[in-house]
Order: sequence, then structure tokens, then C-alpha cells
Amino acid sequence: MRSEGPNRRTVLRGAVGALVASGMSGCGFGAEAAPAELIVATGPPGAVYREIGTEIATLLDARLPDTSVRTVETRASHDNLRLLARGTADLGLSSLDSVLAGEITDASPLRAIGRLYDSFVHLVVLDGSGIRRAADLAGRRVSVGAVNSGTEFTALQIIAETGVEPELVRLDQAASAEALWNREIEAMFSLTGLPTPAIADLAERHGVRLIDLSGIAVTMVDAHPEAYFPATIPATTYRGIPACPTMSVPNLLLCPSSLPDDLAHTITDTVYTGAARIARTRPEAAQINVRTGISTGVVPLHPGAEQWYRENKPA
Repeated sequence: MRSEGPNRRTVLRGAVGALVASGMSGCGFGAEAAPAELIVATGPPGAVYREIGTEIATLLDARLPDTSVRTVETRASHDNLRLLARGTADLGLSSLDSVLAGEITDASPLRAIGRLYDSFVHLVVLDGSGIRRAADLAGRRVSVGAVNSGTEFTALQIIAETGVEPELVRLDQAASAEALWNREIEAMFSLTGLPTPAIADLAERHGVRLIDLSGIAVTMVDAHPEAYFPATIPATTYRGIPACPTMSVPNLLLCPSSLPDDLAHTITDTVYTGAARIARTRPEAAQINVRTGISTGVVPLHPGAEQWYRENKPA
């Protein structure tokens, strides 16, 4: 994992000054409670986690004038969960199925700020590939995502459920797309939002196909109904690629249970009132709203976040 460094505060002030002036100013806690630093664990190059996490950090940096907010590039879900559990990150994104791989109880160190958006499973091949279904992956070189990523976890779950035995390669989103372009692998899995930057860039350079995962979706939803949901990647997502059945996984914004209540309240307010701004550059953020924010499954809401939802529940 790699630190992406402090955000450039002068740039951020100008970028979000109007938003702060319109009602997001005021932290809601005393100066003694404002941390000197807030670390947001994001994701790898070419992934939506990295972009969404950076946008969230941008909003928080403007909202918390006495706090240095910085992002940390990681390999995604499992890396983020470890950083949060160790107390070396204050916020992190994770897919719900990755969270469920661990034991979540009232004594767990993890709490949820809220549900953000849903990720979609992609299985991508180049045009002309002989791979037409997941069963065709047997014996092929396939990237299942970076080590300790949500993509890796979900891809391995799919492989275990289907019984296919590909030759596994572990690369992040951007590296997977480049390897597919160079024909160093024959397929890549990706669990991320829509559109996935690495896949969108690849589709601009070369014809690609998405593999229909409708049958696998039924199997996975039956086996893990709390984590997976049938879904479709719309035809408008990537250039030249028709709609494709697949499954989706909710993504949560998590924090340690030790995060002060008033700080968690402020973070929740910042993220959910700032969703429209994030959506200007990341369409997934249009899914961030009060109604679905509380749907965090088995992961308890942080008390500060829970208080914010009570104060802002829809009429």
C-alpha cells in the first residue's frame, strides 16, 4: 500500500468553498476533538475505490480546517479492513462480502458510516476470445485482482462455487487491463463501480466483451443472499459493449468503533450532503443517499452516524 500524500489544501479550498458556504461549514464538535490527521484507505490504480475515496477525502479536508486529511492507496477491501482493525486508518471502503468473511459482532472494532454504492462483477475478455462462459476459464490465465482486494475475494468465491480451475494471476485493475491488452492473460475479473476506469480505457483501445454471469449470479445469491444480488451492467456503461447480466455487491464506508461520535457524525454529514458533488466526476456517487445509507447488513452503524441518520431521515 502507498500513501498518496496530503491533499493540496489551497486547491481544495477553492474547489469546495461554495459547498462549505452553502451549509457544510461547522464541524459539530469542539476543537479538542478534531484530530490532527485523518487517513482514508482507498484502493489501487484504475479502481473506483481510489477515485471515490479521494473525492471523500477532498470534501473532508475542506470541512475539517484543523485536520490534515490524506488518502492511502491500497489493494482495496481486505487491505482496508486490516488497516482499520489495526487503527492505522480512520476510514476505508470495503465490499460487504469481504466484510462478511470476518466475524462481525458488537465487540468488533469495525463500524459503518454507511452504505455508499454497489459494485458489479465484471468478467472481461478481448473480442475474438474463445471464452464465452465462466466454464471456459479452465486452464486459462485469468487475473482475479490484486492480493487482498475485494475483486480477489469475490473471484475466488465464484471459482470455488463453479469448480473451474483457471491459472490464477493477481494484478490490480489497471495492471489487469494492460495485461489483457498485451495478451499476457486471457480474462480479468473486476469487482468495482460503473464505469470502471481501467475497463473503460481498455474498451477505447480494443474491442472487449463482458461474459454473461447470470447463471453464476443465481448460484452465488442462493449461497450468500446477504452479500450478492442479481444485477445487469447497462449497455451505456462501456463503448460498444451491450448490457450484460451479472451480480452486484454493496460497498460500505467503514471506520473503527473508537472514532469519536461527533467526528463520525460530521463525516456522515459531509459524505451524504456532498454526494451530488462527488457524482459530478464519479457516477456511482448518485447512489449515495439517506434511504440506502443505513442498509449496512450485519455491520453496525457507528453511533455518530446513526444519530445523523435519525436527524435526517426522509419524510
